[in-house]
Amino acid sequence: MADDRFHVYDTTLRDGAQQEGLSLTVADKLAVARHLDDLGVGFIEGGWPGANPKDTEFFRRAQTELDLKHAQLAAFGATRRAGVKAADDPLVAALRESGAPVVTLVAKSHDRHVELALRTTLQENLAMIRDTVSHLRAEGQRVFLDAEHFFDGYASNPAYALEVLRTAAEAGASVIALCDTNGGMLPDELADVVHHAVGTGARIGIHCHDDTGCAVANSLAAVKAGATHVQGCANGYGERSGNANLFTVVANLQLKRGFDLVPRESLADMTRIAHAITEVTNVTPNSHQPYVGVSAFAHKAGLHASAIKVDPNLYQHIDPAQVGNDMRMLVSDMAGRASVELKGKELGYTLDSDQSRQLVDRVKDLESRGHTFEAADASFELLLRDTVTGERKRHFTVESWRVIVERRPGGDVVSEATVKLHAKGERMVATGEGNGPVNALDRAVRLGLEKLYPELAEVELIDFKVRILEGTHGTGAITRVLITTSDSTGEWATIGVDENIIEASWQALEQAVTYGLLRAGHAV
Repeated sequence: MADDRFHVYDTTLRDGAQQEGLSLTVADKLAVARHLDDLGVGFIEGGWPGANPKDTEFFRRAQTELDLKHAQLAAFGATRRAGVKAADDPLVAALRESGAPVVTLVAKSHDRHVELALRTTLQENLAMIRDTVSHLRAEGQRVFLDAEHFFDGYASNPAYALEVLRTAAEAGASVIALCDTNGGMLPDELADVVHHAVGTGARIGIHCHDDTGCAVANSLAAVKAGATHVQGCANGYGERSGNANLFTVVANLQLKRGFDLVPRESLADMTRIAHAITEVTNVTPNSHQPYVGVSAFAHKAGLHASAIKVDPNLYQHIDPAQVGNDMRMLVSDMAGRASVELKGKELGYTLDSDQSRQLVDRVKDLESRGHTFEAADASFELLLRDTVTGERKRHFTVESWRVIVERRPGGDVVSEATVKLHAKGERMVATGEGNGPVNALDRAVRLGLEKLYPELAEVELIDFKVRILEGTHGTGAITRVLITTSDSTGEWATIGVDENIIEASWQALEQAVTYGLLRAGHAV
């Protein structure tokens, strides 16, 4: 298990699951827990047994289905109710019977919340904390305490907020996490309060929400002020603006502050783990997320590329490999020769100075007319190949294409496309039907070419995006089409631009098929 001197505590399965639109099954929670354990966190908060049937089931199944190598499970719950002994409270019993070695209790530390929300006295709230912590400790469980609304409580009544910490520590709580529940704190103010909390002698942790955009900064400030337990959520999940992003916090503490939090090989797997969790949660990954986002080490400006060509560290704060990510060069109208040379090298091509200059001019010209190669790597690679070979080479040529859209009796609308192609000395005419013009064209092209290139049976159009670039021209506006295509091993994006949406779609589709054939090993 992880070193107890500093805790990395994940609350994705409880606090993170409160994010709008995020719903996890028990199987999902078990899968996320395995990924978090792969990262090497010390504690995984599984949920609130007794209050939520799904969480009760999670802890039951976790006892036989989770083989954690690094983490311990923590069950979350509240202190006993006012006027009831902890031993007699059914929700406390659910924590006791969860099988979790650690229990994290939430307790009120804001005097107004005690009186208005719990509707009890300040002294009874302290008794609830003391009784519940000591009871669970006597039952053999380790107890952490989340001091809810601590920073607002400290501003309202600092003496009482600090007394909550002392009471919990004296009763046997190992850690008291100070919760910025409303997410309204700023780093300097938060650090001052943490410093005073550390002065009570209790072991202090930190739990931050991101409503001011400072959750990670606040967590780091708390650690600097003496906190030795930090909580957060994978990918910054959580209600409202989310919680402190645990990946960012861990990477900052380990790579910038020298903390030994997770195994080095686990840190190098962080990007994969972050993306794997997005697959389970079905939440679109944030491409600009620090450290693990696909754009975290992507470079677009020509000035940056020139420097990176000399030394990648000139425009990168770490080696991306430390967190399992990669440097990417984006090609756009901002590109210079260094950008296209580095991108070419990334794709396996060596450009001379004339080819670099020619390619830069071509990219800038096309982007001025609506193309965007940073979103269409496959289209750029085809353009790069054409520049290197000095001619436009393709596996097939198009004699003509035609699309008919027909509304049939009964209201069904069907598109029919006919394409005439030449490939390997043969002329082919193929017709395909689809639920739209592009779908029909896609089917017709592949139907015509599959006899010569059977690999196209595995190629599939998976995304189609349209953007109108010149809104002032109405239906005659320039249209940009981005198509994403996949096969059994990956996916790629291509682009087409024209006043006619079908022609723009055809351009992107033709490139997608060509690139797919190159991936399949067919030279031209």
